[in-house]
Amino acid sequence: MAMRTPLPLRQMLAFALALGLALLLVLVLHLTDLSLSVWERLSNAPIGFWLVYGSLIAVVAGGGAWLVWRLLAPRRAGAAPAVRAPVPLADEASVQARVQAAQAQGIDTHAVQAELAELTRRRAAGSIVVTFFGEVSSGKSSLIAALAPQAQVEISPVAGSTRSVSHHVWTSVAGDRLVLADVPGLNEADGTLDPLALAEAGRAHLVVFVCAGDLSRAEHAALERLLELGKPLLLVLNKSDRYGDADLALIEARLRERLAGRGECVVVTAGGEEEVLCIAADGSESRLLRPRPAQVGALAAAIEQTVDADPAMLESLRDAAVFTLLDHQLDSAVAAHRQARAEAIVQGYARKAVFGALAAVGPGTDVLIQGYLGVNMLQELCAVYEVPAKDLDLQRFLELASAHVGRKLNLLLALAGNVFKAFPGVGTVVGGALHAVAYGLIFESLGHAAARSLASRGALVPGVAITLLEDALGEHLETRARRLAGLVVGTRHADDSPR
Repeated sequence: MAMRTPLPLRQMLAFALALGLALLLVLVLHLTDLSLSVWERLSNAPIGFWLVYGSLIAVVAGGGAWLVWRLLAPRRAGAAPAVRAPVPLADEASVQARVQAAQAQGIDTHAVQAELAELTRRRAAGSIVVTFFGEVSSGKSSLIAALAPQAQVEISPVAGSTRSVSHHVWTSVAGDRLVLADVPGLNEADGTLDPLALAEAGRAHLVVFVCAGDLSRAEHAALERLLELGKPLLLVLNKSDRYGDADLALIEARLRERLAGRGECVVVTAGGEEEVLCIAADGSESRLLRPRPAQVGALAAAIEQTVDADPAMLESLRDAAVFTLLDHQLDSAVAAHRQARAEAIVQGYARKAVFGALAAVGPGTDVLIQGYLGVNMLQELCAVYEVPAKDLDLQRFLELASAHVGRKLNLLLALAGNVFKAFPGVGTVVGGALHAVAYGLIFESLGHAAARSLASRGALVPGVAITLLEDALGEHLETRARRLAGLVVGTRHADDSPR
């Protein structure tokens, strides 16, 4: 059977070209026929259709051209998205300014001023401070004793504390005068960093965290808090002689993983004493204590290397940590002061709501909107938190609050009726007295919700505040109702007393 000879390549190309030209000719003829058909129909169309049709073509063509230009046009060099400016770090000037502002508001700043004075004293002394942290069982005190056996002990500058800081003056081999600070252990502070210990960490140039194995959850949380201070940190694995080589390597690798390059890991043995079993020639046994040699050279070298690297940088990091801690301390003092003032305002307006309901001839259910007490209370709370009071926002919040508490007014009235039964000799209480207790509960809840929104969001956000109001309406209702009922009973008895 004869085989078919394939066509030459040139003939195949010629055939493909001819086929392509034929298809192109068919497409051109089809488009021509379509164009003539459209033109014939358009020629018979009215002028209004021409205007609409032309405008549509212009819009589509213009939009397509703009889209092509946006896709193909080169972007401007250097164009970048807007970046939010970083929050400025606390420094001595900003802390001093905040202290003066806090004093003007009547906030107690003695602790902050004492810390600034301590920083000034330590600057003048010029000593490098190394603070040791760890659980009581980690052996940090033994490590200090092994590192500086001839160290002199200084009394802690922090007085009046049952758990104090002990300072040990040590001159290293390189001649550096160092102060080793031993702070309360984590076990002494319920597994968290004691405020006294955290303050000492802020004053230190170098932080040493001592552990006896892989970190527990409490140890890891404390380590992370110390790393946030942004200063050099040594994570020291003590009692390494308890582990074999394989286990020691695994623990050390785990500790380095937890550090994630934010500090250095050092393996040491603080020494101390160990119990050994002695067997005499007659077979009798006895237990003796013998000293266990300390191996802390690696830690001493790591401390000296850190201190010698950049003393000026250590000073700068120490100061920055102190100012940051003081900034947070001022935040807490301001927050506590505002909370106390806000609570006094809320309780004052709750009393006014009670007295207003008692004096009303026919108390209504929309006291939050019709009365001026709600607006005045919110305005005063905004002033406490230094938030501009916008009338529209206040009115919107009060409208939402009124609708919300209106659905619970009957429940509050029933609760008020029940608590009055606890007062002997009062008898049946109806009308204004019940409304007085209910309105007092409403104003307390309203004020607490607004204060929490202002404190957490820096604004009176109606949606958030309504959610907080829901929570506040369920907090200690019976206890609060009893207190307000006692106020009502006392007022009624005072009104009934002979004059």
